[in-house]
Parts: sequence; structure tokens; C-alpha cells
Amino acid sequence: MTTSVEPRAERPTMPDGYGLPETTDGLLDWAAVEERLVAAQHYWLATVRPDGRPHVVPRWGVWVDGRFWYDGAATTVHARNLATGPACALHLESGEQAVVVEGASHPTRADAEGLGQRLAAAFAKYHHAGYSPGPDAWSGEDGGGLRVLVPVKALAWTSFPTDCTRFTFG
Repeated sequence: MTTSVEPRAERPTMPDGYGLPETTDGLLDWAAVEERLVAAQHYWLATVRPDGRPHVVPRWGVWVDGRFWYDGAATTVHARNLATGPACALHLESGEQAVVVEGASHPTRADAEGLGQRLAAAFAKYHHAGYSPGPDAWSGEDGGGLRVLVPVKALAWTSFPTDCTRFTFG
């Protein structure tokens, strides 16, 4: 499932010399970017420690309903960082065909019916690695460690700089 509201697409602001086109011709379509977020197996999550130092960690997760959903222990460094400041960034593996999503991550839960079923179906991409949560994995009081990253901005390209596109949500 994709986002219900299409984000605004425009050229990002970058220093002179990067070669960004001056027109909006060639901007990426959000649906194509979102397909890459859905299909990805590995994501990089960047958070900020309370003392201001960055922390980056590879994560498994799923892009469902226009958001990034992932789970894990509340005691991990990134979860502790997010408890003090929810701002974070998510990046796909490629630097040549980049997708960078900025937003805020919060603990949540998912009822077994509805969202829990959709998340369990999306997490099927990790069954080959032995990870197969059921629809009720995130329905408990603590949400099973479930977190959701709600996007605010995204930057993407497949052929820099000609299609470099910034997306703004909400």
C-alpha cells in the first residue's frame, strides 16, 4: 500500500556546480521511489546520540502505508537515541540510485487484524533469513518493539543530477 497523499516534488537546493537542471523536467515520480522503498531488503537508519554524535545502523524493515516500520529492543542504541529525540534519517544501500528519507520515529503497536496482517505480509521478504513475525507480533502492550518512521522529506535520484528530486510530505 502506498501513501494516501502524494508529496510535493521539486528540485533540491544545492551549491552551484552540482549541475542540477533549472527546470522541473525529469523530476522523479514518488510512486517509483516508493516502489524502491518497498522492495529494499536493507536500510540504513541514522539517529543522533544525546551528546550530538551521530549513530548509523543497518535495519530490516518494511515500507507500508507510506511509512517505514521496523522492530527491535528498546535497549538498542538507536532506540535509546530516538527516545531523547525522534528525528532520524533512513537511506537505501545505493549511493548511485539514492533514496534518503528524513522524518521522526516513534514506538507504536499494530493490532493483529488490519495493520498487523499487512506488516506480517510485508516482512515476508525476510523469511529466507529466518525472520517471520506473525500478525500479532506487535499487538501487545509494548508493541513488540515496533517503531514507525513518518517521513517529512525525502531526496532521491537514479541518475544524478538530472533527476535529483526532493519530496516534501504533509
